[in-house]
Amino acid sequence: MKVISIQSIGDSSVLKINKINKPSIVNDDDLLIKIKAASINPIDIKLRSGLYPIKKFPAILGCDGAGTIEKTGSMVKNFKKGDAVFFFHGGFENIQGNYAEYKVISEKFVAHIPKSLSFEEAAAAPLALITAWESLFFHAKIEKGSKIFINAGAGGVGHLAIQLAKSKGAIVFTTISNRDKENFVAKLGADHIYNYKELDENEIQKNILELSNNEGVDISLDNVGGDEISNLILKTKNYGQIVTLLQPSSNIDWSLARFKNLKLSFEVMLTPQLYNLKAKQIEQTNILKKCSELFDSGKLKIHVDNILPIENIAQAHEIIEDGHAMGKIVIVT
Repeated sequence: MKVISIQSIGDSSVLKINKINKPSIVNDDDLLIKIKAASINPIDIKLRSGLYPIKKFPAILGCDGAGTIEKTGSMVKNFKKGDAVFFFHGGFENIQGNYAEYKVISEKFVAHIPKSLSFEEAAAAPLALITAWESLFFHAKIEKGSKIFINAGAGGVGHLAIQLAKSKGAIVFTTISNRDKENFVAKLGADHIYNYKELDENEIQKNILELSNNEGVDISLDNVGGDEISNLILKTKNYGQIVTLLQPSSNIDWSLARFKNLKLSFEVMLTPQLYNLKAKQIEQTNILKKCSELFDSGKLKIHVDNILPIENIAQAHEIIEDGHAMGKIVIVT
């Protein structure tokens, strides 16, 4: 089968098309899936460039996938040949990723594609959707009327988090970088939108305080990391919560966060696979199943900014690195 693999870390030029043997079913609950589409995530770029370690080469990246079942193990209960499915699995820790034509995976970690989604849309969803869901509902316990600030609202996680927050009746504040993204997040339901290219941080913070009785938001969801946490501390109310997907800067002064009694949570949806936590992996698969109802009812949409053939994988990585995409980038096999 055709795969995209890397033999060493480096820039996008290390991504090469190769041929390897088609995988076979090993366990009774396995599915052999013909991959139709896979999405590109920041974790792929970090692995490829050496920011996160790869234990064994050659490596096949790609955590998200969608396709059709070609063959089932003898004990598979919930799927049959020809079913359209999507999943989060592989792409790191020596597990074959989804930059490939075929994938073998346990049925425990697979969900039926919502009727309203294409293969490309379904492939774009798992990592970003599970991340947004766990951030809002597991960590932040968002409720109706909650005020939430989401930076990078037009991004992969950001645009889903806006919609999930609105589905709970929350009031959403978000930042974007241009007019197209402003229109995009407005259509998703964002209530207060700030172009950080036109407004400085003090202006944004001042307006958020004015709109929240001079208290700040209940929840801040951080898609940026680094020094951004310092800004979120100022925007978040006393006894509020910050959920970050990324590493905070080592230069942050935490004293104000301490005196405001803020909670800080880290969201890394890779953890269950990283530490082989099977029960948690099943929980994450159930999130996909729950969100299928939201997709099919029209309450949730996934935005695919660009669809490229698998041969253009280097271009797909470069788009993510440039940071200008809205929603997700997908490759098709």
